Amino acid sequence: MVGKEKMAFIGAGAMAEAIMEGLIKTKKWRADLITIKNRHNTERVAKLKDKYGVMPASTIQEAVENADIIILAVKPKDAYNAVESIKPFVQKHQLIISVMAGIASEILTEWTDQENPVIRAMPNTSASIGYSATALSAGKYATQAHIEKALELFETIGTVTLVPEEKLHIVTGLSGSGPAYVYYIAEAMQKAAEELNLSREEAKTLISQTLLGASLMLKETTESPIELRRKVTSPGGTTEAGIGKLDQYHVQDAFLACIKKAVKRSEELGKMN
Repeated sequence: MVGKEKMAFIGAGAMAEAIMEGLIKTKKWRADLITIKNRHNTERVAKLKDKYGVMPASTIQEAVENADIIILAVKPKDAYNAVESIKPFVQKHQLIISVMAGIASEILTEWTDQENPVIRAMPNTSASIGYSATALSAGKYATQAHIEKALELFETIGTVTLVPEEKLHIVTGLSGSGPAYVYYIAEAMQKAAEELNLSREEAKTLISQTLLGASLMLKETTESPIELRRKVTSPGGTTEAGIGKLDQYHVQDAFLACIKKAVKRSEELGKMN
């Protein structure tokens, strides 16, 4: 079982927490095998230790040198400094998994200056409850065994799709940022419900179950989103009236522009390094 190996997180942000929370909550990884090191915010590391039982490292060397898997989970702008800090202690056999948007595996290999297996992963924050949609791409020196190990790891926190690395920018803009788009829709639905005199609690229950049900319909049936929408939209009915208003405001066009902009930003982040 992959969960018997030692794992080091470099970075302690929202994505790092989502992954470790998912691994620990699903009981696929022991908390005492997870070490975490953050560059500056020691209070954040202490909080994660208290919350999940993970092991804080006092130095980068302590975090890295005994790890089987190193997960780079810092902001893209901090990527180079993070790799430079671990470089003296990284050994060739260690698997490096990057969850940093935009940073190509070949750049990470160049920075480490050795032929480590590198796998890039693009999960999303739903990892914390075991429902991430994660995409994986293997770098030049990653073998099938490394890919299978990464698959096993990320399958503990949701579904996994293997994609060519050049498509990871698209994945970043689509499913990496995707939960925020859904929450944005939920915000609007909540606001409308409250303005129309439903309580916050009533609205939340109805909205969350509606989104869950729609998601499961998308997942469990073979019908396309267009077909599913049409089934709900009776001629002259309430849904048609509502969708007509969305069309009037060009909401689909706005979402298309939103995703394209996020993809472009991922590409820009890659070029900055």
